[in-house]
Amino acid sequence: MFKKRTRNVALRVIKLVDALPNSRAADVIGRQLLRSATSIGANYRAACRSRSAADMVSRLSITEEDADKALYWLELLAQSNTVASPRLEPLRKEIGEIVAMTVTSIKTLRARPIQNPKSKI
Repeated sequence: MFKKRTRNVALRVIKLVDALPNSRAADVIGRQLLRSATSIGANYRAACRSRSAADMVSRLSITEEDADKALYWLELLAQSNTVASPRLEPLRKEIGEIVAMTVTSIKTLRARPIQNPKSKI
């Protein structure tokens, strides 16, 4: 379910970036937004294949960072009046939820006791 949500965000951002006005600022912000938003799902998928809790926390932290960056670029698009703020709100909400869920997952993983299968203790 979460993989699907992150993929849908990437697809929505691709469409948004393709529809941006033809200006230098929109091009720069669009490229940054596209890079960060498409990385959310890619890094989450990598986290799902982690070999340890520490590796998963590391990869989820990158997922969180990319999602937060995407929010930043969306804020710039709205505040610069490049795109009407109401048009971006559903996407901002979805990415905000992804950030919140990722942070919760990281906190949960960090709260778990470290389990080392090789340890006899």
